[in-house]
Amino acid sequence: QVQLQESGPGLVKPSQTLSLTCTVSGASITTNGYYWSWIRQPPGEGLEWIGGIGYSGNTAYSPSLKSRTSISRDTSKNQFTLQLSSVTPEDTAVYYCAALAVAWGQGTQVTVSS
Repeated sequence: QVQLQESGPGLVKPSQTLSLTCTVSGASITTNGYYWSWIRQPPGEGLEWIGGIGYSGNTAYSPSLKSRTSISRDTSKNQFTLQLSSVTPEDTAVYYCAALAVAWGQGTQVTVSS
C-alpha cells in the first residue's frame, strides 16, 4: 500500500521560498508506473496541480507556476520535494503530495504571512 506524508513549515513569510518534502512508503519513487505530484487547494477554491516528477526524474510544471517552481527527489530517502519561490499570501493553501490515481498524502496547511 502506497502511503505519502508531507512535511515542512506551516508558516512562510512573503518573498521567501516555500519548501515541502513528501516521504513515500510502500513503493519506490523510481518504479515505473507512478507519477509523483504536488497539488494545492487555496481556501474556498478548487484543487490546483502544481507539478510532478516521474519515475525517471523528468519533471513537469503548471504553466502558471512554472517560473517559481522546482520539484526534485532524493532516491536514497524515497522522497520528493517542492520549492516555490517568491511566495505571496495568494500561495496560502493546503498542499498535498500524491501518486496520481493511487494515493494522496493527508495534506499540510501552509500560510504565507508576515
